[in-house]
Amino acid sequence: MKYIRSIILCCVCLMSLSLVSCNEWLNVNVDPENPSSVSATYQTRLAHIEFYTNSAQQFAAWRSSLSMGDWTRYYNGSTYWHMSYWNPQTGAVTTPYQWWFVGAACNIEDMYKKAMEAGAYHYAGVAKVIRAYGFMMMTDLYGEMPYTDAVGENATPAYDTGKDIYLGCLNELNEGLELLAKTQEEGAVALSVGDYWNGGNTAKWIKFANLLKARYCVKLSKKAAGSYLDGKYDADAILDALSKGPQSNSDNTVIYHTDDNSATHDVLGWDEPVDYSPLYSVCGMNAGYMVTEMLYKNLTSFAGSTIEDPRADKIIPWAYSGKSENTPASIKWSGKWRRSLGVDMVSSKSPSITGGPLRAQFSVANNWFIDPKSAAERMGDTVYVECTSESKGYAAKPDLFYRRLAGNDNSRESGSFYTRVSSPTYLGTYSEACFIKAEVLFNKGDKAGAFTAYKEGIKASMEQMNVSLESWCAGDPGLKECPSFTPMTSSEINNYIANGIGTSADLTLGKILTQKRIALHFSVEIWNDMRRYDFDTDLFLNWGVPALHDINAAALKGIPRGEQYRRWRQCSHEINYNAANLQAIGEKVPGADMSLAQWNSADDVWTIPVWWDSKQE
Repeated sequence: MKYIRSIILCCVCLMSLSLVSCNEWLNVNVDPENPSSVSATYQTRLAHIEFYTNSAQQFAAWRSSLSMGDWTRYYNGSTYWHMSYWNPQTGAVTTPYQWWFVGAACNIEDMYKKAMEAGAYHYAGVAKVIRAYGFMMMTDLYGEMPYTDAVGENATPAYDTGKDIYLGCLNELNEGLELLAKTQEEGAVALSVGDYWNGGNTAKWIKFANLLKARYCVKLSKKAAGSYLDGKYDADAILDALSKGPQSNSDNTVIYHTDDNSATHDVLGWDEPVDYSPLYSVCGMNAGYMVTEMLYKNLTSFAGSTIEDPRADKIIPWAYSGKSENTPASIKWSGKWRRSLGVDMVSSKSPSITGGPLRAQFSVANNWFIDPKSAAERMGDTVYVECTSESKGYAAKPDLFYRRLAGNDNSRESGSFYTRVSSPTYLGTYSEACFIKAEVLFNKGDKAGAFTAYKEGIKASMEQMNVSLESWCAGDPGLKECPSFTPMTSSEINNYIANGIGTSADLTLGKILTQKRIALHFSVEIWNDMRRYDFDTDLFLNWGVPALHDINAAALKGIPRGEQYRRWRQCSHEINYNAANLQAIGEKVPGADMSLAQWNSADDVWTIPVWWDSKQE
C-alpha cells in the first residue's frame, strides 16, 4: 500500500484541525507550500491520525448499529434501510476502510519513528494505542486484513489472520502503555500540542488504553480459559485492566465536537468541517432515520419495568405537533411536542412488510401527513419522528431544530442526542468499564459485585450525557422548550436507578448487555457483543431477526435463514487491487468457499465468523 503513503502527505499539510486548543498544528511544518515526509512532524501528524481514526470508527459504528436493530430508515431508503433488515450491502463497507488506511494508518509509522528519534515517548505510545485501536476495528469488521505488511513499501501486502491481528493489537497496546509511562526526553514536544482526544493528558491515555485492553479481552468469551496473550479468555486480566482504566467520568476519553463551519475541512473527498460530529455527517443531517420498537421498549419499559429511563426523552426524537382525534394514546406529549413511537421491525405486523415506514410530510394546511397516494395501512406513519437535526454554525440555521418545512417553526424536529452536529463522541468511558466488569463478575457468579458495577454504569451514562445537555441549553435557552434537550434531574436519575433497573437478586446477563448497548449506543461493540453471544434473544432484550428478512429473496441470499450477520465482505479496493492475497488467506478461514475464484465474493460471506467470534484456536 505504498501509494497510500504519498496520498496522505497532502492531507497532513492541507489540514490544521481547529478543534479545542489545537489550531496551530499547521505551523509546525518546515515548508507548508512543499510538503514532504521529512517536513511533516510527529505532532502535526497526530491530529490527522486522531481525526480520521475517529471518523472511521464512527462510520463503522453507525452502519453496524443499523444492522443490530436500534435504528431503521424509511422504506426502501437506500443502503442503510436495507442493512436494517439484514440485507447486506457492499456499498456500506468501504468508507471505514478508506478513512482508516488513507487518513490515519499510513501516518502512524512515520509519526512513531520520528517520535522515538526525538524521545517523544508519549507520542510514540499514542501511536501504538491508536494503531491497535484501528486495526482491531479492521478485524472486527472484515476478519482478515493486511496488518504486519500493511501501509509499508509493498503495494500488495499479504493478509494476516484474525488471530494474528488480534494478538498483535494487544501487544501494541502493552507497548503503548510502557511508552506512555516513560518521561519524555528534554526538548521533545509536549503531547498537548498535537493531541485533541485527551488534551495531552497521559494519565487519561493510560486509562483509555487499559479500557481498550479490557474491551478486547472480553471479546474472547468463546475461547477456553487461559492467558489473553495466547488468545484465551482471561477474566483476571480483564479485571486487572479495568482496575487501571477509568474510575469515574472524569477519566473518560470524549471528543466534544463543535457546531462550526471552520475553514479546515477533511481532504478525503467529503470536504466537510473537521469540528463536527461524524454521526451528524452520516445520520443527523440526513433524512428518514427512525427509532425501532426494540430501542423504544428498552428505553421506556426496560425489562418490563413501569419506570421510564430518563434517557428516553433524549434519544427518542420529538416533533412539534398538534393532536387530533386519531392520535394514539401511547404517544408522549410535552406541551405541543410529541415523542416518536418505535418502528416494529420484528413481528408479523412490521410496517416493513407492507411498504413502511414512510416519511411524514408537512404543510401549513395539513400539518404532519402521509402522502394520500400511499396504502391505507401507512396513513399512521406520522407517529414516527426522524432523527434529523440542524446546526447554527455549519448550516447557519436559527438553532439545532430541523424544520421539515423550511422557515416554519411548526414543523420542527429535535433530532437525537447522539447524532447532532455537536454531539460528543464517547471513545472510552467509565460507563463501559462498569458494564464490562459487571459481565465478568456475573459470569464468575458474583451477582452482588456485578449489580454494583451495572448500577454504576447506568448512572455514569446519564451523568455523562448531562454534560452535553447542559452545554446545549446554556448556549441556547430556547432549546429547553423541547424535552430532548433538557438535562436529566437528580431525582429522575435516582428514581430510575432505585426502581427501574431491577435488583441484585433478579440481575441477568441480558439486563447487563442491554443496558450496555444503551450506554454505548452507536458503537461497534454492540455488534461485537451480539456476535459473541450468538444473537441470543434472551440476552438482547426485545431484539429479533427482522421480519422482512425472512421473506426477502436478496436478504436471504446474503444471510440465509438461521444464519447471522457475522462480518463485512471485503471492500472493492482489496478485491480489485489485492485479490491474490485476499484469496490466499481464505485457506485459513473456516467456512471460506475456496472453490470460488474469490471466496470473499460469496453471497453469504457475511455469515462467516471472524476469529474471535469462533472457537477456532
